[in-house]
Amino acid sequence: MEIYRIDPIQDHRWEQFLQTHPGASVFHTPAWLNALSGAYRYEPVVFTTSAPTHSIRNGVAFCRVRSWLTGSRLVSVPFADHCQPLFIANEDGGSLAAFLPRLVEQEHCDYIEVRTLTPEALGPTQNGFARSATFLHHALDLRPPLAALFDRLHKSCFQRRIRRAEKEGLTYAEGTSDPLLRQFYRLLVLTRRRHGVPPQPLAWFQNLRDCFGDAIKIRTASKNGRPIASILTLRYKATVVYKYGCSDAAFHRLGAMPFVFWQTIQRAKAEGAAEFDLGRSDVDDSGLIAFKNHLGAAATPLSYYRYPASSAAPAVFSAFMQHRKVSAVSSHLPSVLLRAAGNFLYRHIG
Repeated sequence: MEIYRIDPIQDHRWEQFLQTHPGASVFHTPAWLNALSGAYRYEPVVFTTSAPTHSIRNGVAFCRVRSWLTGSRLVSVPFADHCQPLFIANEDGGSLAAFLPRLVEQEHCDYIEVRTLTPEALGPTQNGFARSATFLHHALDLRPPLAALFDRLHKSCFQRRIRRAEKEGLTYAEGTSDPLLRQFYRLLVLTRRRHGVPPQPLAWFQNLRDCFGDAIKIRTASKNGRPIASILTLRYKATVVYKYGCSDAAFHRLGAMPFVFWQTIQRAKAEGAAEFDLGRSDVDDSGLIAFKNHLGAAATPLSYYRYPASSAAPAVFSAFMQHRKVSAVSSHLPSVLLRAAGNFLYRHIG
């Protein structure tokens, strides 16, 4: 069976296919891929068995990452929590899944990585792919009544903190304005410094805003006009996706982050959303896992797969970035240098 290569940004059939496929996520969309291309110069591509003159019936989305530091690879897709290979139900996607390992030689790359929610999408034997990383994926069902959603929140970690935030007079704002973006990014730099890692480039968030339009929201809690917690969400179909969060640790006692999440849940439900995708968590990040569990979210395993399994350059690079000595240095860098480090490093990580 012949495999075709398409540009998912220019070929409108891809978006039409996504609109009808139940497994399509925000990370498959031209908006996400276009933002990656604009900020990091990654090249988006989709492989499909559908001929150019036919409607698309399946596809696997990738971005080509070229880096002198971490090598050349195809990733499905960079900085996404998950990006499922998409096939029509009851249609054999085996030919496309079996074709994927051939991309290493055909596309002259070191390896390919697929971030799939269901390993069986790679075929019954996974076609030589090996698990490269394991996470937990969290999702909150928004279909129950709002009162039931509040009752499911952890009483001390969420319900009491939300009431504390309201008592403290915290205010909520959302949108995509320049002031909100600047406030969000200031808090992001604070948070990334606290974690000992550089922040993502400001250009990445500007590209997300430009590409997603009304489907992106910056949601911020403030105390006496001072922003103290903020999250960035994306909307696709009936799913709201939590992608980034940040806060000022000096105000954590006020319950700003639980307050922002509860405000988001209320508005998402009012706008007809059925799911709040809370993204992935490292399996050893007990604090983040507990936070999402306390929201009432369900957790499922999430694995990434590579072919060939021997390629480990980005994993080694990521381990280096998380080393305690590197984190200690990052936490003490002046903001201008910390941001410069992020501007340099992130395009090599994707």
